[in-house]
Amino acid sequence: MAECQQSGHQPAVPHSPVTFPLNAYLLAFLGAGLTTAVTLPRWRTWCRRTGLVDDPGHRKIHQAPIPLAGGFAVLTGLLLPMIAGVTVLVAQGLAVDSSGRASGAFLDLHTMERLLYGLDRRWLQLAAIFAGAAGMVALGWLDDKHELKPATKFAGQFLIAGLVAAAGVRITLFVPSVIFSYAVTILWILSVTNAFNFMDNMNGLCAGLGAIGAGAFAVLAALRGQYLVASLALLTTGALLGFLPYNYPKATVFLGDAGSHLVGFILAILAILPHFYSRKDPDAWAVLTPLLVLAVPLLDMAWVVILRWRSGQPFYVGDTNHLSHRLVRRGWSPTRAVAVILALGALSGGLAFLL
Repeated sequence: MAECQQSGHQPAVPHSPVTFPLNAYLLAFLGAGLTTAVTLPRWRTWCRRTGLVDDPGHRKIHQAPIPLAGGFAVLTGLLLPMIAGVTVLVAQGLAVDSSGRASGAFLDLHTMERLLYGLDRRWLQLAAIFAGAAGMVALGWLDDKHELKPATKFAGQFLIAGLVAAAGVRITLFVPSVIFSYAVTILWILSVTNAFNFMDNMNGLCAGLGAIGAGAFAVLAALRGQYLVASLALLTTGALLGFLPYNYPKATVFLGDAGSHLVGFILAILAILPHFYSRKDPDAWAVLTPLLVLAVPLLDMAWVVILRWRSGQPFYVGDTNHLSHRLVRRGWSPTRAVAVILALGALSGGLAFLL
C-alpha cells in the first residue's frame, strides 16, 4: 500500500525526484515524543488511582507496584500530533492562493500536495489503523485489569486484525486471491502483535525494539518518497522514545499488555504499508525487508513457542526461556542484556537496507 497510487477520478501528483520534507518529519517525530513524555506522568497518576498496576510476584523482579500507563501515553503520543498535524495541513491547503503559495505555511507546496493527496486517498485506511490501535490498547487494558482468557484475547486480536484488513490494509503479494490476502494479513498482524507482547519481559526491551523497527521503516519509506508512511513511522518512533526514559534502565512505569499490544500492532502495520516488492522491479528478496527489521522479536517468539510445544506446555503460558532471560542467567545484568538485544535489533534492521 502506498499513498501515491493513481485513481480514475483524481489527477496524479506530478512525478519529481525524491525529497525529504524535514519539517514534516521533525514535527511528527518531536511532536509524538514530547506528547508522550508530557502526558505520561498524568497517565501514571490515573493508573495508580484506578489500581491499574503490576504487583510484585512470580517471575517479576520489581519490589513495588508499577503503573501500567505506557500504552495510554504512547497512544496519546500518536493520536494528538496526528490530529493536530492533519488539522493544520488541511487548513494550510485551503489557504493556498492562486499563485500556489500559502501565507505562513510551514511546509513547501510539494510536500503539502503529497501529504494531502495521501490523506485523501487513504483516509479510510488511516482511520482503521488508529481505530485498531485504540482497540488493541483497550484489549490490553482489559487483560491487564481482568486477566482475560487466552481464547478471549486471541478473538479480540483476530477481530481487530480482520477489521483493519477489511479497510484495505492488506498484504497482496504474489497470490492474486482475496481470501489469501485476508488470511496472510491477519496471520501477520497476530504474529507480530504477540511477538512484541512476548518481548515485554524486561525494562526497555519491547519499546526499544519497537522504536528501532519503526525508525527503520521510517527511513525505508522516506527513501521511497512515501511521505505519509514515513510520517506515521516517525510518529511511532518518537512516541516510543518519549516513553523509554520512564522505563529504561529503571522503570517507574510499564507498557502493560495495553502498550505491548499497541507496539506490536503498529509495527505489523508499518511493515505492510510500504511497497517492498513491485512488478516493475521484481526483486523478490525485497520481501524479506520487514522480516529482517522485525527478526529479533519474531525469532524469539518462534524459539519459545517451539520450546513450550516440545515440553507439552501451552504456547501462551509465560516462562523464562526468552533470550533476555537466558542472558541474565549467564550472569549479565538485565540492563546489559536488553542493550545487547537492542543492538541485535539495530543490526538486523540495518541489514534490511541491503535489500
